Amino acid sequence: QVQLVESGGGLVQPGGSLRLSCAASGSSFNVYHMGWYRQAPGNQRELVARISSGGATNYADSVKGRFTISRDNAKRTVYLQMNRLKPEDKAVYYCNAGLNGIGYWGQGTQVTVSS
Repeated sequence: QVQLVESGGGLVQPGGSLRLSCAASGSSFNVYHMGWYRQAPGNQRELVARISSGGATNYADSVKGRFTISRDNAKRTVYLQMNRLKPEDKAVYYCNAGLNGIGYWGQGTQVTVSS
């Protein structure tokens, strides 16, 4: 099993930046594919970015060029650097760890983009 704890959310003005962190504990972190998802009120949870165990990344079209996902296996942490934030990026951001069809979720961290 994997336990995930997100941090780094908060209130930021449009055009600003935040870096989210997701710290993992439990089973071997480096074998898991990691992802960031978000859910805005009234919307379904959607994929923001993923990074494979080998470091390959992919992004939702809405965040390409603005967000960067990375991982530090030694620290058992995955990051989401969010730049040029927009009001539509406001959501609860969740960290996910997946392996062999089994997924684990963190509790989420709120990101609010507002002037």
